[in-house]
Amino acid sequence: MTRSIKPALPVAVAAALLAACTAQDGQMRTPEGALLDTSPDLAYAPGDLSEEQLNGNARHLFRQESMNVFRRFPRDMTEEMVRFYVDALALRSLNPIQLTSTQQMILTGVGTGQVKLSAGQQGNRSYDLSGGAKGGTGIRFLRFTYPDEDVVRQRFADAGFDLPEFQTVLRIHKGAVVTDPAGLVIQIIINPTASDHSDDGIGIGVATANLAESRAFYRDFVGLDEGLAPPDRLLDIEPWTYRHGETTILLYEVAAGLPADTGSSGIQYVVADAPYVAAMAEHRDVTVETPLNRLAGFDLTTVWLNDPNGVTNYFAQVGPNSRTARGED
Repeated sequence: MTRSIKPALPVAVAAALLAACTAQDGQMRTPEGALLDTSPDLAYAPGDLSEEQLNGNARHLFRQESMNVFRRFPRDMTEEMVRFYVDALALRSLNPIQLTSTQQMILTGVGTGQVKLSAGQQGNRSYDLSGGAKGGTGIRFLRFTYPDEDVVRQRFADAGFDLPEFQTVLRIHKGAVVTDPAGLVIQIIINPTASDHSDDGIGIGVATANLAESRAFYRDFVGLDEGLAPPDRLLDIEPWTYRHGETTILLYEVAAGLPADTGSSGIQYVVADAPYVAAMAEHRDVTVETPLNRLAGFDLTTVWLNDPNGVTNYFAQVGPNSRTARGED
């Protein structure tokens, strides 16, 4: 149960909040312009959660058998990005969310999860996807899986994009690497036993300059299942895997000092208790991008945290009047 509190925020946290959103009178706006209520009574009071709870992980709070991905891009690329993800990659087109009078969140379905396309790159975030999967830190690629190479190539042709060039990567598997119109690497894997439209789930490639810190964040704080994957020949990486249901984060190390991309993509978890996650984060000095808040008009309580490389990890608690709770796309 969520209880009342009026906590004091550490100076570093407060600075991060000001960098992420515009604040005024207990309200903030997201980079997309949506209004957030940041009233302190959303949070747990000191002592409501035990040391064991505060030092645990968020896994037991998950309420969706996958994670969602945000993909942000320049506004003038909206039509081309939608054509790429809906027509070429053949993700399911869902009803968009109207965040403001001028801003939509364009939703595409992949299994039980979503890739959320958001036009505009406002906010104090860095956007640098140069150099591909190993060119910097942050979310550097997305992986999608399909059963039929010819079908994928035809979809790309019909959508007006260059055809993927596939090569054998594992016995029955083939793979290709392309980029979306805004520069994010897209890895396409062909597995004859896979569901079409990548409905078995997706992979999220996260490059880190400090593997130990990032492993601890996704394993010990978020609570994802850790494993070590075979080397990826297509991208020349050796990833650790962090899995929940249909979605796998592929975490791998790159050289220190490379450009950081902290704005082009982010990860979302649907949880039962966002204030619980916020309390864990404050207790353990996890960087807060946007504090515990309620999204006006959407019955949604969220907290936006950053992993050690500045990748947004966005924890969303849906209320009974939300679209998700009502079973709407």
